[in-house]
Amino acid sequence: MTVDSSAARKPRRSTAGKAGTTGTTRNTSTGATRGTEPELVQLLTPEGKRVRIAKNAKNAQHAQYAQYVADITPEELRGLYRDMVLTRRFDAEATALQRQGELGLWASLLGQEAAQIGSGRATRPDDYVFPTYREHGVAWCRGVDPTNLLGMFRGVNHGGWDPNSNNFHLYTIVIGSQTLHATGYAMGIAKDGADSAVIAYFGDGASSQGDVAESFTFSAVYNAPVVFFCQNNQWAISEPTEKQTRVPLYQRAQGYGFPGVRVDGNDVLACLAVTRWALDRARNGEGPTLVEAYTYRMGAHTTSDDPTRYRHDDERAAWEAKDPILRLRRYLEASNHADEGFFAELETESEALGKRVREVVRAMPDPDTFAVFENVYADGHALVDEERAQFAAYQASFADAEGV
Repeated sequence: MTVDSSAARKPRRSTAGKAGTTGTTRNTSTGATRGTEPELVQLLTPEGKRVRIAKNAKNAQHAQYAQYVADITPEELRGLYRDMVLTRRFDAEATALQRQGELGLWASLLGQEAAQIGSGRATRPDDYVFPTYREHGVAWCRGVDPTNLLGMFRGVNHGGWDPNSNNFHLYTIVIGSQTLHATGYAMGIAKDGADSAVIAYFGDGASSQGDVAESFTFSAVYNAPVVFFCQNNQWAISEPTEKQTRVPLYQRAQGYGFPGVRVDGNDVLACLAVTRWALDRARNGEGPTLVEAYTYRMGAHTTSDDPTRYRHDDERAAWEAKDPILRLRRYLEASNHADEGFFAELETESEALGKRVREVVRAMPDPDTFAVFENVYADGHALVDEERAQFAAYQASFADAEGV
């Protein structure tokens, strides 16, 4: 398995100078973000170097985040790398299976591995996660068998796993609605006095949904222990972020009275650190936080989408050096935290995962094409019966044609 170098586009307009105190600026020694790019929390540069955080008033907030990964071990770093590589391999296999007709649809996470693995590994087992439908890396971190994610996309079930076994809710197709579920759940555990937190995932497009605004309102008023984790991959299908908002997304939190932070979504260490900080706030009774992981969707919105119709190749090429997996590999190699034996062993594990995914999916039953007519009405309905009969005749026509 080859780790593809994949990345994102440059924003169409500069948001620098609007990011407040949560950003960092570039200097020649660290290579951190600067110029026309938005200010954000970054702890590992695209070149694979740890950002040195000066202990002064200007960088006090950055130091606050950095302390959450200050004692991270080489073993933990290798674990984060393994998570990202295997998640990308699973995602690539699922995309290929859809192209081969084994899945009806697939929503790829390509390019968003650091945001998902970093935030997912920040959670505790007793925390509860509410995903959308692209959080395959978070599901991996929560211990959900990746093959269980594929049943819904094949049409054989409505999810494929027990949400309460891993505190990982079923995928949500209705955009933004899971933020209300997460807020209500968080309000409930707060009343129960539980020492846990909730995290809700959504994208930049979903941030414009009314459900998300209502979630912000209720979570703020009731001081709910919830983290809103927005993966800003810069495209809501074919709409760029600048058509969604006039300010950086994380600044929306100010209007609701709780903190917002923009983090480099291709930096797994920064995502891990900032999410740990936000979850700690929630557990300590300090209320909600909005984390905007500034990343990029390197593939299509789903396999039914053609991104070449609305974005240019040079946009993706401009971000290739920011690839989250390549970034961490550079750091591991430069720090002598991983050798060729580790990478070779991971290659073998990746191949085995790909093979298992293919075998499991191809062994799944075909969807029941008549199930759509069940449970429409509790006592049945003449119109549904008529439609079922028409569909049965339509299906039978294929068998008749094959017999000719």
